[in-house]
Amino acid sequence: MSLRSEPTELKMQNGIVPSGRPSRKKYWNVGADTLYFTINDANYWYEIHGKGAPVVLFHGFTGSSGTWSHLIEAGKDQLQFITIDLPGHGKTKMSNPRTMEACCKDISHLLDTLGYETVHVVGYSMGGRTALSFAMAFPERIRSLTLESASPGLEVEETREKRAVNDEELAKRIERNGIREFVHFWENIPLFESQKDLPAAIQQKIRKERLEQSESGLAMSLRYMGTGSQPSWWSMLHTFEKPVQLLVGERDEKFVSINKKMQSFFFSCKLIEVEDAGHAIHVEKPDVFDKLVIDYIKLQEQLHKEK
Repeated sequence: MSLRSEPTELKMQNGIVPSGRPSRKKYWNVGADTLYFTINDANYWYEIHGKGAPVVLFHGFTGSSGTWSHLIEAGKDQLQFITIDLPGHGKTKMSNPRTMEACCKDISHLLDTLGYETVHVVGYSMGGRTALSFAMAFPERIRSLTLESASPGLEVEETREKRAVNDEELAKRIERNGIREFVHFWENIPLFESQKDLPAAIQQKIRKERLEQSESGLAMSLRYMGTGSQPSWWSMLHTFEKPVQLLVGERDEKFVSINKKMQSFFFSCKLIEVEDAGHAIHVEKPDVFDKLVIDYIKLQEQLHKEK
């Protein structure tokens, strides 16, 4: 996979900072840094929080860097978190769409610019598909991979084609009816039924993050990074030799089934079903989720140092 592209630069909100790389032998020791990363026509918003081993976090569809606030607060004294607003989401802006493969190349360039040779990667749902795609494209950059309610895509071409049609219909619905109508529809699909048991304040926070997205951005994401358009990784899972942790909510029966099948293909994989949780474990059981992620990464760091 070629990594060549136009020159890149880092941009702060109010200006441009030099793009010199920090030492590859050390992690950045910062409290919170928020920057833009520019590559070709795209401006990726990313944030760096905490200190320690680097952990890249990929949010789900209709999410943003804000998705991870609870995890960051819990682990910022032990780990360094790099959040990225994925194409079509949050503050990231671009003139041309990004496919899953193109997005992963851009992220690899960002890590190069920041000076990270290897990282731990965590992804939720769509971000889990992105995390897995990144890991399959750049396995040499991965220390460990944690996937929350994720999948490797669709195995059968005919099924992918049907899903692409459905994704296109949903994209047109967003463009036609606007973000508010879509969010009302989206928060009421069966996948998120368990979230209706959450306190009203948490439901409002989730709704606010969804409403902050743009119609054009979400439509682009569905068309170019949706399950119907991304590569299927099922036939390649057995080739990935880095440690993997799969997290699923026991109430999310569809993804429990998918992840049990995934586990059987990975070389080194741990699967955990979180009790009384649905699709979004990090929202429904945040303390449990935080501990699972932080403890797993710390363990992998320890094992890595002992080699």
